[in-house]
Amino acid sequence: MDRINLRKNDKVKVIAGNDNGATGRILKIFKKTNRVIVEGVNLRKRHTKPNQANPQGGIIEKEAPIHVSNVMIIDAKTGEPSRLGGKLIVDEKTGKEKVVRISVKSGEMI
Repeated sequence: MDRINLRKNDKVKVIAGNDNGATGRILKIFKKTNRVIVEGVNLRKRHTKPNQANPQGGIIEKEAPIHVSNVMIIDAKTGEPSRLGGKLIVDEKTGKEKVVRISVKSGEMI
């Protein structure tokens, strides 16, 4: 199982599949299956009975998970998709070392 470097609320672009080119925020991450739910991407229709949360019932559109390999994080500086890298820095306040995520394309911290 690979380590997922993406996090909730990261802005990503879909690079493969039916929603190729769509962008959105990550709403949820499933680490065991390496899948993510992206806002407004991979919409599926679900027929529901009336209940207290939805008294009308009917057809509801929900986002379905897509594989993490089909999305790339959007670089804040350039606005284009980029791979993620890590960089070891020393925290000035505590003096401890920590790894921060950086964009491979621009070298900026995310």
